[in-house]
Amino acid sequence: MENKDDNYYIEKVIAGQTNYFSYIVERYQDIVFSIALKVLKNREDAEEMAQESFIKAYKSLHTFQGKAKFSTWLYRITYNTCISETRKKKQYFASTDEVQISDEAEEMNLDGIPAENREKYVKAALDKLPEDEYTLVVLYYFEDQSVEEISKVTGLSESNTKVKLHRARKKLYTILNDMLKEDLYTIL
Repeated sequence: MENKDDNYYIEKVIAGQTNYFSYIVERYQDIVFSIALKVLKNREDAEEMAQESFIKAYKSLHTFQGKAKFSTWLYRITYNTCISETRKKKQYFASTDEVQISDEAEEMNLDGIPAENREKYVKAALDKLPEDEYTLVVLYYFEDQSVEEISKVTGLSESNTKVKLHRARKKLYTILNDMLKEDLYTIL
C-alpha cells in the first residue's frame, strides 16, 4: 500500500471503509503503547489502554477537525485515557511551578557516546525518567511534536511544557552522564 498522509486514511474510514483504520493503528501503535506503558508502568494495563485509545479515536474520528496534527490528537486521547486510568487507581501527578526559561530549543549533545552504544544508553536513560518527562521527551525528540502540540497532548500550558521539557533534558543528561561514568569505572 502506498504511504499516504493521515488525512487520506481518515477520510476513507469516515466514508465507511473501516479497514483503512488499520493503517493508522499500524503507524502509531508503538508510540501509543510506549506512552501508555510509561504512564501506567504495567504492560497489561498499557496494552489495554493503548487498545482503548485506538477504540476511542476510531469512535471519535468524525470529530477530528484537523486543526492540529492527527498524531497530536491521538496522543492526547492516549494520554488522557491513561491519566484517567491512573486516577481510578488513586494516583495523581503533581504539576510544576511556572518558571521562565529560554524559548530556544536545547539540543542534547550525544557526541560523547559511541555511536554503536548510543541507542542503548538513550533507551536505558529514558526508561529511568518519570512518565510525564518521558512522554515529553519522546513526543519532542522522537515524534517531532512542537511545544504547542505537546501542550495540547498533555493539557499543560506551553510555558509549563517548556519547563518540564527543560527539566527532563537536564535529568536525562545527568542520567546519561552517570551511566557513562559507571561504565567507564567498570572498564577501568
